[in-house]
Amino acid sequence: MLSVVVDKPNSMSLCERPLPEPQTGEVRVRVRYVGICGSDLHIFHGKNPFVTYPRVIGHEFVGQIEAVGDGVNTARMGEMVVVDPVISCGHCHACRIGRQNVCSRLQVIGVHRDGGFSEYACVPAKNAYVIPRNLPLASASIIEPFAVAANVTSRTGVFPSDIALIYGAGPVGLNLLQVLKRVYGIKAFITDHLDERLALALACGATQDEIINTSRETLPEALTQRGVEGGPTLIYDAVCHPSILEEAVRIAAPAGRIGILGFSATPSAIAQQELTKKELSLYASRLNCAMFPTVIDWIERGLVDLSHIITHKVDFHDVASAFHLAESAPRESCKVLLDFGGPSGNAS
Repeated sequence: MLSVVVDKPNSMSLCERPLPEPQTGEVRVRVRYVGICGSDLHIFHGKNPFVTYPRVIGHEFVGQIEAVGDGVNTARMGEMVVVDPVISCGHCHACRIGRQNVCSRLQVIGVHRDGGFSEYACVPAKNAYVIPRNLPLASASIIEPFAVAANVTSRTGVFPSDIALIYGAGPVGLNLLQVLKRVYGIKAFITDHLDERLALALACGATQDEIINTSRETLPEALTQRGVEGGPTLIYDAVCHPSILEEAVRIAAPAGRIGILGFSATPSAIAQQELTKKELSLYASRLNCAMFPTVIDWIERGLVDLSHIITHKVDFHDVASAFHLAESAPRESCKVLLDFGGPSGNAS
């Protein structure tokens, strides 16, 4: 089989590898689509502290089960599935309290072990979820980033009275916008400095009044002009530049909550007084904690549309061009998928 392998930082190649055999409790998936995530770019550039090389990356993938290991019902053969990349031990403190996404022995498919940038991938059977019957396979690959949005909203909670602000109209920010607008039905502002990304926000449920281009408006002034008195009650940082958290703390409403996604290693300069005088709550969110069933339920109920952020599908043989597109053309691209040409199913 062919796999995209990051041999070392800034070195990636298409390699012939042996077909993997599913171990006990595993299934082998014939991969069709894989999303390119910002974390994949970080691994490629040597900026992910958790990865070891060489590594087959990719944690947003969908395909068809075509082999099963011992202990897995053979009736699962042929299922079209999306894969949750979170593998936990089930025994540590975090796992025992239901926070398995921060397991002390966490393994993430595509980071700690080989992932979906390959024609075939073996994964735990319990991590392979059957996709809704009429959902195109390309769209199903977006379930994982939607689960990230589901996780952070679960962490912060969402109240009907909330006024939300999302920093960044990238894939995570746009998915988060859909969740806030279409699942919870609250007012949600979203910022970016690219009109093209903010146009995608309109397709994801934002009103014209809710999009803010920060290259033309300062955020505090924009919110004031839009009638947000006292600041947003719910803020999500989907960009993770240190200055953003500093600003979020300053502009948040009293008793506000701030959700943080991403892995910036650069410290933010936050005065404790800013937190305590308004009694703000900070919620860090990593990956997802068993959120795939929640997202699948949203899809089946017609609450979210996974297709809006997909801008390109690129044959996996041209992975270098796909990476360049994902990293260097933000006005043209949002979510770029690698197409491994596997099972057609209900794909589009």
